[in-house]
Amino acid sequence: MATIEAPVRLHTRHETPFRNEPAADFSKSDVAREMRRALDQVRGQLGREYDLIIGGHRVRTTDKIHSFNPARPSEVVGIHQRAGREHVQPAMDAALEAFSRWSRTSWQERISLLLRTADLLRQRKFEMMAWLVYEVSKNWAEADADIAETIDFCEFYAREAHRLAQAKTTVQLPGEHDQLLYIPLGVGAVIPPWNFPCAIMAGMTLASIVSGNTVILKPSSDSPTIAAKFLELLEEAGMPEGVVNFCPGAGGSFGDAVVAHPRTRYIAFTGSREVGLRINQVAAGRAEGQIWIKRAILEMGGKDAIVVDADADLDAAVEGVALSAFGFQGQKCSACSRAIIDERVYDKFLERLKARVERISIGDPAGNTYMGAVINENSMKSILNYIEIGRREGRLITGGERATEAGEGYFIRPTVIADIAPKSRLEQEEIFGPVLAVIKSRNFEHGLAIANDTEFGLTGAVYSSSRQKIELAKREFHVGNLYLNRKCTGAIVGAHPFGGFNMSGTDSKAGGPDYLYLFTQAKSVAEKIT
Repeated sequence: MATIEAPVRLHTRHETPFRNEPAADFSKSDVAREMRRALDQVRGQLGREYDLIIGGHRVRTTDKIHSFNPARPSEVVGIHQRAGREHVQPAMDAALEAFSRWSRTSWQERISLLLRTADLLRQRKFEMMAWLVYEVSKNWAEADADIAETIDFCEFYAREAHRLAQAKTTVQLPGEHDQLLYIPLGVGAVIPPWNFPCAIMAGMTLASIVSGNTVILKPSSDSPTIAAKFLELLEEAGMPEGVVNFCPGAGGSFGDAVVAHPRTRYIAFTGSREVGLRINQVAAGRAEGQIWIKRAILEMGGKDAIVVDADADLDAAVEGVALSAFGFQGQKCSACSRAIIDERVYDKFLERLKARVERISIGDPAGNTYMGAVINENSMKSILNYIEIGRREGRLITGGERATEAGEGYFIRPTVIADIAPKSRLEQEEIFGPVLAVIKSRNFEHGLAIANDTEFGLTGAVYSSSRQKIELAKREFHVGNLYLNRKCTGAIVGAHPFGGFNMSGTDSKAGGPDYLYLFTQAKSVAEKIT
């Protein structure tokens, strides 16, 4: 008879080995049924209004943010208050007051909050996935991966916090008791993107609060509802008032003012290069009354490449490129936007890629199509403009237009444009949509040179059967996350610490063993023993 393992108690769970949250298997009828039930349940909650939360107080404003379903733009997902400059000081006051208490709580108390949140996420997993389907047009598998990563961040950072709490100096001098303490920084501004609106938003927030900091959270105006639902879970898990202050608002008003505030200790940001550089510039200045150098933790864009060698398994390479380029409509900073193909297999690769891409289904992701809609109308217009540039710079292989038959939403066909020259706009500029530029290389070394010739350095992949060339790529392909004979998206917490080089950011390595150091400062204490 099989034995049932007793659940690990909350107060000791962080001492057990970390395991990634398993993916949902939607091929099982009961799992698919549960997802449909969650979609029906959440549909009944669309259009609800949410408040700012500042120090535990609910605040309403005259000006509102409306979040829409990209697949059905007439459908309002959530109505939110728009925080303005006048809300910056109240939010800062609440966060500072909470910091005076939260920073003095034990590591164990903060760890327990993350573990309780993980348990609640598991209980509401399908419901949270449904919000992602409606608010940002993720298909079921992408939504599942987003929530699974959020759970992983809860569990992983809880264990990392425990490790930091046990930190010891390398040397104990005779006659002394020597300690190394990792203490919190202060109030942080957390500014997440819309494309991983639960995982990245939660990851930066959880790393902040488990380290003893308090947070002013400014979610993207395209995905504030998911952040509001996550905050509800934190409150249910027992988070004290003021530890996270929920303030959707415009980046140019509320966001800029929070970044510039003299009491903001750090900024954790994920988003575009342009906004990240502006944050870095503002953070580098010293405001009146500021007594520290602000820390900027920045994850920005990418122009990621997959290099395919002549000796590669072409079928595997085609599949990896297609999945990396068009998963979540190409709206990942890790997405493959350049395929660099050895000229000896170039035509054969294109032929197979065209056939593979044209099998991709497009439509409302509530029905679990592979590709949903891009995030909003402005994004759609920008992507279509890049497609027109691509038509002039190269040869359209497939796609190249709106998929109007998919519905009223912002649907764009997966687009492949070949014969793109290095240094052209399509080869250099981040598009953030379902557009793949294909570039011909003379050989593997030339392919690596093209891949590296960009201001970004986030992810990349190589397909080759040559051990020598793989070792060369390890040394020379200048990206923060390199994948060999697999796709360049889908970083997994603990296995693939995530962050990039150059204009892709400060290489923060989220989901890795270095991440919590960014949210703490080390204090060395030496006590003479008498």
